[in-house]
Amino acid sequence: MKKNLSLLFYFIILLITIDCSSQKKMVTTNNNIDLPAPYATPDTRKNSKVIGWRDGKTPVAPEGFIVTKFADSLNSPRWLCVTPNGDILVSESQTNKKKSANDIILFRDTNGDGKPDLRKPFMKDLNQPLGMLVYKTWLYIGNTDGIYRYPYTAGQTEIISQGEKIVDLTPGGYNNHWTRNIIANADSSKFYVSTGSGSNDGEHGIESENRRACILEINPDGSGERVYAYGLRNPIGTAFEPVTKKLWCVVNERDGLGDDLVPDFLTEVKEAGFYGWPYSYFGPNEDPRWKGKIPGGLLEKTLVPDVAMGAHVSCLGLAFYTKRSFPKKYQGGAFIGEHGSWNRSKFNGYKVAFVPFKDGRPSGPPEDFLTGFIADESKNEVYGKPVGVFVLADGSLLVADDAANTIWRVSVKK
Repeated sequence: MKKNLSLLFYFIILLITIDCSSQKKMVTTNNNIDLPAPYATPDTRKNSKVIGWRDGKTPVAPEGFIVTKFADSLNSPRWLCVTPNGDILVSESQTNKKKSANDIILFRDTNGDGKPDLRKPFMKDLNQPLGMLVYKTWLYIGNTDGIYRYPYTAGQTEIISQGEKIVDLTPGGYNNHWTRNIIANADSSKFYVSTGSGSNDGEHGIESENRRACILEINPDGSGERVYAYGLRNPIGTAFEPVTKKLWCVVNERDGLGDDLVPDFLTEVKEAGFYGWPYSYFGPNEDPRWKGKIPGGLLEKTLVPDVAMGAHVSCLGLAFYTKRSFPKKYQGGAFIGEHGSWNRSKFNGYKVAFVPFKDGRPSGPPEDFLTGFIADESKNEVYGKPVGVFVLADGSLLVADDAANTIWRVSVKK
């Protein structure tokens, strides 16, 4: 009798242990990280207050690098484009349409000293522009409502023509998902357009997400559109890895599941690949808000991203380092602009991260590269927020800081 009671007691304890562990479920991913269960911590809001860079302060780079201002007094600079003749185009836009500059500024460094000699308005009256691409005699612009192209000649300092819309996109969206990026493959035979979701987790109805939360593939004239990959909540930063020539992106994942869910990520973009949004995350981990409502087969189809960047860091910019001036460890690796968290009890992001690559694949975990953006977390104060990251011909790295209206230049000390 005592033996049976002991066995029963052991069995009850085992059941309690299993139940408790299920409440704290840890999921191991291919990035060797653990994911907590949904709602392991409360859904928290912690918005930052931007105070700007004062008293000569700059972001902080590793030893051996120097950080200088490339340009300041801008109006929410978010994205850059380097033209064939070396001009730098900067798109200025923001969520608030009434405050958005909706323009592009041109910078030209004629003597190669890392400081622009010419700065002037290049285009005006756009519609929340972000991505820019030069192809042959055209300049392509990713406005929130579509992809436009304009006649362009290398070296010109202004465009005033109306251009033409070649791809129609649904404007606006939840949580700043109004940005549209565009890049070309190696031979410019195909373009890739990034468009974020119109919601956090499909709460407005999945039918409203048509051609959103995905990367579209098009021909240079806008024809031949198809969905290249989907289930990517906000895949704004895209780039081709220089060794394999494969498409990669960084993604802002969903909010509302706790401090450490769901990690933003860097991943190779598989053709026809499904990455989970809104039904699942980081592989077949079911979003509880879609429990029992996931279309058949999609849960099992969910791909696991390559690199977890941290929950709510807001990955936006992506650039592979293709030059030689930075130390060898950085060559071929990926720089990622993390705009910073708001849906977390402690700040996360607010930096430029670096992921090392070897033979075209990630070879180590993310590490800090450009930091110092957080001023005083106890007061929720930050100096700025990094967005786009871009490698110049001279090997320096430009970082757009939209909140502080500044572009930073990171170069090697001589």
